[in-house]
Amino acid sequence: MRQTLTVLGLLTTAIAVASVAAGEPRTQRHAIQDAVSATTRTPANVARDKYRHPVETLSFFGVKPGQTVVEIWPGGGWYTEILAPLTSAKGTLYAGVSPWPDGGKGVQALQAKNPAVFGQVKLAAFPWAEGQPKVPDGSADVVLTFRNVHNWRMGYQRNGQDYAAEAFAQMFAMLKPGGVLGIEDHRLPESASDEREKNSGYMKVSTVRRLAEQAGFKFVAASEVNANPRDTADWPKGVWTLPPSYTLKDVDRAKYAAIGESDRMTLKFRKP
Repeated sequence: MRQTLTVLGLLTTAIAVASVAAGEPRTQRHAIQDAVSATTRTPANVARDKYRHPVETLSFFGVKPGQTVVEIWPGGGWYTEILAPLTSAKGTLYAGVSPWPDGGKGVQALQAKNPAVFGQVKLAAFPWAEGQPKVPDGSADVVLTFRNVHNWRMGYQRNGQDYAAEAFAQMFAMLKPGGVLGIEDHRLPESASDEREKNSGYMKVSTVRRLAEQAGFKFVAASEVNANPRDTADWPKGVWTLPPSYTLKDVDRAKYAAIGESDRMTLKFRKP
Protein backbone atom coordinates (compact mmCIF):
# COMPACT_ATOMS: atom_id res chain seq x y z
CA MET A 1 0.00 0.00 0.00
CA ARG A 2 2.79 2.39 0.97
CA GLN A 3 4.62 1.55 -2.27
CA THR A 4 1.46 2.26 -4.26
CA LEU A 5 1.01 5.62 -2.55
CA THR A 6 4.67 6.47 -3.18
CA VAL A 7 4.31 5.71 -6.87
CA LEU A 8 1.11 7.77 -7.05
CA GLY A 9 2.85 10.62 -5.26
CA LEU A 10 5.75 10.57 -7.68
CA LEU A 11 3.37 10.56 -10.64
CA THR A 12 1.42 13.48 -9.19
CA THR A 13 4.63 15.43 -8.61
CA ALA A 14 5.83 14.69 -12.15
CA ILE A 15 2.53 15.88 -13.62
CA ALA A 16 2.66 19.07 -11.53
CA VAL A 17 6.24 19.80 -12.58
CA ALA A 18 5.36 19.20 -16.23
CA SER A 19 2.37 21.54 -15.94
CA VAL A 20 4.51 24.33 -14.46
CA ALA A 21 7.16 23.80 -17.13
CA ALA A 22 4.49 24.00 -19.82
CA GLY A 23 3.06 27.23 -18.38
CA GLU A 24 5.63 29.65 -19.78
CA PRO A 25 5.44 28.50 -23.43
CA ARG A 26 1.64 28.66 -23.25
CA THR A 27 1.80 32.25 -22.00
CA GLN A 28 4.20 33.19 -24.77
CA ARG A 29 2.08 31.40 -27.34
CA HIS A 30 -1.09 33.13 -26.13
CA ALA A 31 0.55 36.55 -26.60
CA ILE A 32 1.56 35.60 -30.13
CA GLN A 33 -1.90 34.24 -30.84
CA ASP A 34 -3.45 37.51 -29.68
CA ALA A 35 -1.18 39.44 -32.08
CA VAL A 36 -2.02 37.07 -34.95
CA SER A 37 -5.72 37.60 -34.17
CA ALA A 38 -5.40 41.40 -34.20
CA THR A 39 -8.22 43.07 -36.13
CA THR A 40 -5.71 45.49 -37.67
CA ARG A 41 -4.25 42.76 -39.88
CA THR A 42 -4.97 42.91 -43.61
CA PRO A 43 -7.53 40.23 -44.62
CA ALA A 44 -5.35 39.12 -47.54
CA ASN A 45 -2.48 38.54 -45.12
CA VAL A 46 -4.68 36.61 -42.71
CA ALA A 47 -5.69 34.33 -45.60
CA ARG A 48 -2.04 33.23 -45.90
CA ASP A 49 -1.72 32.07 -42.29
CA LYS A 50 -2.36 28.50 -43.45
CA TYR A 51 0.88 28.67 -45.45
CA ARG A 52 3.00 30.83 -43.15
CA HIS A 53 2.09 29.44 -39.70
CA PRO A 54 2.91 32.62 -37.75
CA VAL A 55 1.98 31.35 -34.28
CA GLU A 56 4.12 28.24 -34.61
CA THR A 57 6.99 30.09 -36.31
CA LEU A 58 7.27 32.92 -33.79
CA SER A 59 6.85 30.48 -30.89
CA PHE A 60 9.72 28.40 -32.26
CA PHE A 61 11.93 31.49 -32.43
CA GLY A 62 10.95 32.35 -28.85
CA VAL A 63 9.63 35.85 -29.56
CA LYS A 64 8.16 37.54 -26.46
CA PRO A 65 6.23 40.80 -25.97
CA GLY A 66 8.87 42.62 -23.91
CA GLN A 67 11.78 42.05 -26.26
CA THR A 68 13.64 44.29 -28.68
CA VAL A 69 12.89 42.66 -32.02
CA VAL A 70 14.36 43.49 -35.42
CA GLU A 71 12.55 42.47 -38.59
CA ILE A 72 14.92 42.56 -41.55
CA TRP A 73 13.39 43.61 -44.86
CA PRO A 74 9.72 43.55 -43.87
CA GLY A 75 8.58 44.26 -47.43
CA GLY A 76 4.84 44.89 -47.45
CA GLY A 77 4.67 44.20 -43.73
CA TRP A 78 3.16 40.71 -43.53
CA TYR A 79 4.95 39.90 -40.28
CA THR A 80 5.07 43.56 -39.19
CA GLU A 81 1.29 43.43 -38.80
CA ILE A 82 1.87 40.76 -36.13
CA LEU A 83 5.12 41.93 -34.54
CA ALA A 84 3.97 45.52 -33.99
CA PRO A 85 1.01 44.70 -31.73
CA LEU A 86 3.05 41.95 -30.06
CA THR A 87 5.80 44.37 -28.99
CA SER A 88 3.93 47.68 -28.75
CA ALA A 89 3.13 47.63 -25.00
CA LYS A 90 6.45 46.54 -23.48
CA GLY A 91 8.95 45.90 -26.27
CA THR A 92 10.58 47.61 -29.25
CA LEU A 93 10.30 46.76 -32.93
CA TYR A 94 12.86 47.85 -35.50
CA ALA A 95 12.22 47.49 -39.21
CA GLY A 96 15.53 47.00 -40.99
CA VAL A 97 14.59 48.29 -44.43
CA SER A 98 16.49 48.48 -47.66
CA PRO A 99 18.25 51.86 -47.92
CA TRP A 100 17.43 52.04 -51.61
CA PRO A 101 14.45 54.12 -52.78
CA ASP A 102 11.10 52.95 -51.38
CA GLY A 103 12.76 50.34 -49.16
CA GLY A 104 10.57 51.29 -46.22
CA LYS A 105 7.36 52.10 -48.05
CA GLY A 106 5.51 49.02 -46.77
CA VAL A 107 6.09 49.92 -43.11
CA GLN A 108 5.53 53.61 -43.76
CA ALA A 109 2.16 52.81 -45.35
CA LEU A 110 1.16 50.89 -42.22
CA GLN A 111 2.28 53.79 -40.03
CA ALA A 112 0.25 56.27 -42.05
CA LYS A 113 -2.83 54.03 -42.01
CA ASN A 114 -2.74 53.17 -38.30
CA PRO A 115 -0.24 55.23 -36.27
CA ALA A 116 -1.67 53.94 -32.98
CA VAL A 117 -0.44 50.41 -33.76
CA PHE A 118 2.52 50.98 -36.07
CA GLY A 119 3.71 54.48 -35.17
CA GLN A 120 6.28 53.19 -32.68
CA VAL A 121 8.05 50.96 -35.22
CA LYS A 122 11.58 52.30 -35.67
CA LEU A 123 13.05 52.35 -39.16
CA ALA A 124 16.72 51.54 -39.69
CA ALA A 125 18.80 50.87 -42.80
CA PHE A 126 19.83 47.35 -43.70
CA PRO A 127 22.49 46.73 -44.83
CA TRP A 128 23.63 49.74 -42.88
CA ALA A 129 26.22 52.22 -44.17
CA GLU A 130 27.81 55.28 -42.55
CA GLY A 131 25.37 58.16 -42.16
CA GLN A 132 22.24 55.99 -42.22
CA PRO A 133 19.98 55.15 -39.25
CA LYS A 134 20.94 51.80 -37.76
CA VAL A 135 19.92 49.26 -35.16
CA PRO A 136 22.37 49.91 -32.30
CA ASP A 137 24.99 47.21 -31.86
CA GLY A 138 24.22 44.77 -29.06
CA SER A 139 20.65 46.03 -28.57
CA ALA A 140 18.39 43.31 -30.02
CA ASP A 141 16.99 40.23 -28.30
CA VAL A 142 15.76 38.72 -31.56
CA VAL A 143 16.49 39.36 -35.23
CA LEU A 144 14.07 37.85 -37.72
CA THR A 145 14.20 37.64 -41.48
CA PHE A 146 11.62 35.90 -43.63
CA ARG A 147 12.38 34.86 -47.23
CA ASN A 148 15.29 37.25 -47.69
CA VAL A 149 18.61 35.39 -47.57
CA HIS A 150 18.14 34.35 -51.20
CA ASN A 151 17.85 38.03 -52.15
CA TRP A 152 21.25 38.78 -50.64
CA ARG A 153 22.75 35.68 -52.23
CA MET A 154 21.36 36.72 -55.62
CA GLY A 155 22.70 40.26 -55.17
CA TYR A 156 19.29 41.91 -55.26
CA GLN A 157 19.84 45.69 -55.47
CA ARG A 158 23.60 45.14 -55.55
CA ASN A 159 24.04 44.57 -59.27
CA GLY A 160 24.07 40.82 -58.82
CA GLN A 161 26.89 40.84 -56.25
CA ASP A 162 26.41 38.39 -53.39
CA TYR A 163 26.42 40.25 -50.06
CA ALA A 164 24.93 37.58 -47.81
CA ALA A 165 28.09 37.40 -45.65
CA GLU A 166 27.91 41.13 -44.98
CA ALA A 167 24.23 40.83 -44.06
CA PHE A 168 24.89 38.07 -41.54
CA ALA A 169 27.77 40.03 -39.99
CA GLN A 170 25.50 43.04 -39.46
CA MET A 171 22.75 40.91 -37.92
CA PHE A 172 25.31 39.38 -35.55
CA ALA A 173 26.46 42.87 -34.50
CA MET A 174 22.98 44.14 -33.62
CA LEU A 175 22.17 41.21 -31.30
CA LYS A 176 22.90 41.02 -27.59
CA PRO A 177 25.00 38.06 -26.39
CA GLY A 178 22.54 35.19 -26.16
CA GLY A 179 20.26 36.83 -28.70
CA VAL A 180 18.41 34.79 -31.32
CA LEU A 181 18.51 34.93 -35.11
CA GLY A 182 15.43 33.41 -36.75
CA ILE A 183 15.52 32.63 -40.47
CA GLU A 184 12.85 31.37 -42.81
CA ASP A 185 13.63 30.90 -46.49
CA HIS A 186 12.75 28.82 -49.54
CA ARG A 187 14.55 25.48 -49.32
CA LEU A 188 16.66 24.06 -52.13
CA PRO A 189 17.45 20.32 -51.97
CA GLU A 190 21.03 19.63 -50.93
CA SER A 191 21.48 17.52 -54.06
CA ALA A 192 20.80 20.50 -56.35
CA SER A 193 23.51 22.58 -58.00
CA ASP A 194 24.78 25.53 -55.98
CA GLU A 195 24.29 27.64 -59.10
CA ARG A 196 20.54 27.45 -58.62
CA GLU A 197 20.86 29.59 -55.51
CA LYS A 198 21.77 32.48 -57.80
CA ASN A 199 18.54 32.58 -59.78
CA SER A 200 15.81 30.33 -58.34
CA GLY A 201 14.98 32.06 -55.06
CA TYR A 202 15.76 28.82 -53.20
CA MET A 203 18.64 28.27 -50.77
CA LYS A 204 20.27 25.19 -49.33
CA VAL A 205 20.09 24.76 -45.58
CA SER A 206 23.82 24.02 -45.61
CA THR A 207 24.52 27.39 -47.25
CA VAL A 208 22.47 29.33 -44.73
CA ARG A 209 24.09 27.48 -41.84
CA ARG A 210 27.54 28.15 -43.25
CA LEU A 211 26.83 31.88 -43.62
CA ALA A 212 25.45 32.11 -40.09
CA GLU A 213 28.24 30.11 -38.49
CA GLN A 214 30.94 32.04 -40.35
CA ALA A 215 29.45 35.22 -38.87
CA GLY A 216 29.80 33.73 -35.38
CA PHE A 217 26.33 32.27 -34.77
CA LYS A 218 25.71 28.90 -33.13
CA PHE A 219 23.03 26.69 -34.65
CA VAL A 220 20.24 25.90 -32.16
CA ALA A 221 17.49 24.00 -33.97
CA ALA A 222 15.44 23.57 -37.12
CA SER A 223 11.67 23.28 -37.43
CA GLU A 224 9.60 21.71 -40.18
CA VAL A 225 6.60 23.93 -39.45
CA ASN A 226 6.93 25.63 -42.86
CA ALA A 227 7.75 22.49 -44.85
CA ASN A 228 5.78 21.69 -48.01
CA PRO A 229 6.65 18.29 -49.55
CA ARG A 230 4.62 19.14 -52.67
CA ASP A 231 7.20 21.77 -53.64
CA THR A 232 9.93 20.17 -55.77
CA ALA A 233 11.82 23.49 -56.12
CA ASP A 234 12.34 23.10 -59.87
CA TRP A 235 9.75 25.43 -61.38
CA PRO A 236 10.07 27.36 -64.69
CA LYS A 237 10.35 30.77 -63.01
CA GLY A 238 11.86 29.64 -59.74
CA VAL A 239 9.99 30.04 -56.50
CA TRP A 240 7.99 32.93 -57.97
CA THR A 241 6.11 30.39 -60.10
CA LEU A 242 4.21 29.38 -56.96
CA PRO A 243 1.71 31.44 -54.97
CA PRO A 244 1.52 34.17 -53.99
CA SER A 245 3.56 35.48 -56.96
CA TYR A 246 2.16 33.32 -59.80
CA THR A 247 4.74 34.75 -62.22
CA LEU A 248 3.30 32.62 -65.06
CA LYS A 249 -0.08 34.23 -64.37
CA ASP A 250 -2.81 31.93 -65.69
CA VAL A 251 -0.50 29.25 -67.09
CA ASP A 252 -1.08 26.11 -64.99
CA ARG A 253 -2.38 28.33 -62.20
CA ALA A 254 -4.60 25.61 -60.71
CA LYS A 255 -1.61 23.25 -60.57
CA TYR A 256 0.53 25.73 -58.67
CA ALA A 257 -2.35 26.75 -56.39
CA ALA A 258 -2.73 23.08 -55.41
CA ILE A 259 0.98 22.92 -54.53
CA GLY A 260 0.70 26.00 -52.34
CA GLU A 261 3.47 28.25 -51.11
CA SER A 262 7.07 27.07 -51.10
CA ASP A 263 8.81 24.46 -48.99
CA ARG A 264 10.76 26.51 -46.45
CA MET A 265 13.50 26.01 -43.91
CA THR A 266 12.93 27.50 -40.45
CA LEU A 267 16.23 27.84 -38.59
CA LYS A 268 17.13 29.19 -35.16
CA PHE A 269 20.62 30.46 -34.28
CA ARG A 270 22.07 32.10 -31.18
CA LYS A 271 24.82 34.66 -30.67
CA PRO A 272 27.24 33.30 -28.04
